[in-house]
Parts: sequence; structure tokens; C-alpha cells
Amino acid sequence: MSPDEFLRIASALPEVELAQHSEEWVGLRVRGKGFGYLSEAKRTAQLKATLAEQAAMVGDNPEVYGLSWTSGQFGWVEVRLAKADPEELVEVITDAWCLTAPRRLVADYETRAGLAPMAEIPTEG
Repeated sequence: MSPDEFLRIASALPEVELAQHSEEWVGLRVRGKGFGYLSEAKRTAQLKATLAEQAAMVGDNPEVYGLSWTSGQFGWVEVRLAKADPEELVEVITDAWCLTAPRRLVADYETRAGLAPMAEIPTEG
């Protein structure tokens, strides 16, 4: 997956804002809260996950996912875009957004998309 494809997928989610986080990283935000970062130069992304998801992704597929940092109840994963399965990455991006977006916005998105509501997971909103 290319950085442009990554940004296209993330930008399709409701109320996503892109902001230059640093010289190297573009931040992905929903209502002012970050859920991901993209380094076009490194062709990697950092995405928010639960600690359990972080451990599972890295353990199951270490060629694609790497440990990044943790913050409270969340762990961030580094994604090597060139090695990522596009369908799986759509899910990982969406899950990161869902962990960060306000609950009402997530519920509205799931209803419009015809998705079953996400299991009770910790969110910031």
C-alpha cells in the first residue's frame, strides 16, 4: 500500500483531519484527537490500538506490524505499508479511528455503514 492509498482510506472516515505533526509525520485526527501518523519518507504509519490488539498484531505478523509506544490503555503499532494487506489495513485504520472518535460519531458511522456495533472497548470520546 502506498502512503497516498493510506491517506485516502483514512480520509474517507468521518471528520478526519490531516495535520503536519512534524517535518516527517502527518497526523490523523478526529475532533482534535490523534489516532494515527504517517511518514511518507519511511513508508510507515503509526496507528492506535488496544494493548491486546497491539500484542496480537505484532505477535501474529511481525513483518508488517511492530511495537511502537504505549499510552495508558492504548498501544500504538508501526505498520510497514509496503507489506500490509490492504483489506486488513482498512480494518486497522478504522479500528484506530473508532478508539478515538466520540461514541456517537462511531455509532452513526456504524449505522450508515451497516456494521454491527463495536464491542465494548475503551474509547477516549
